[in-house]
Amino acid sequence: MKTLLVTGGAGFIGSALVRHLLSRTDRAVVNLDKLTYAGNLESLPGAEGHSRYRFERVDICDRPEVERVFREHRPDAVIHLAAESHVDRSIDGPAEFVRTNLVGTSVLLEVARGYWNELEGEAREGFRFHHVSTDEVYGDLGTGGGLFTEETPYRPSSPYSASKAGSDHL
Repeated sequence: MKTLLVTGGAGFIGSALVRHLLSRTDRAVVNLDKLTYAGNLESLPGAEGHSRYRFERVDICDRPEVERVFREHRPDAVIHLAAESHVDRSIDGPAEFVRTNLVGTSVLLEVARGYWNELEGEAREGFRFHHVSTDEVYGDLGTGGGLFTEETPYRPSSPYSASKAGSDHL
């Protein structure tokens, strides 16, 4: 059975993903979440008792704990949604956004790379790290509307969007 490590799995989007994975796939799900203002385990009704679900209350900046989670659960893929969010909060306190969105992503990437280096064969070939970003990294569309495309340049305009752009680049 494949195991997916979902960071931020108690958040708004993360909990929807975890619910989907448990109800519509045969994957084991490890939900790694710090449970800050944005995380709520009540968004995951029935998950706690599910045979394919494990919850780890871990800060993505805590490298020894992240390493432990990788060792214990042996994920086949990581879906990284954990982040500080909301533009207004980032203006009031940008340091936490830098810590979580940049440093935390760096920790996850380094731990995943070390883990991947120890894998062999199909496990190594199949391992994936999916980083989830935000359209905020592209800035504002302006009054004319339009669409962002793959060619749209990054133009972050807040500490939140700058920290997410930085994590994208990592």
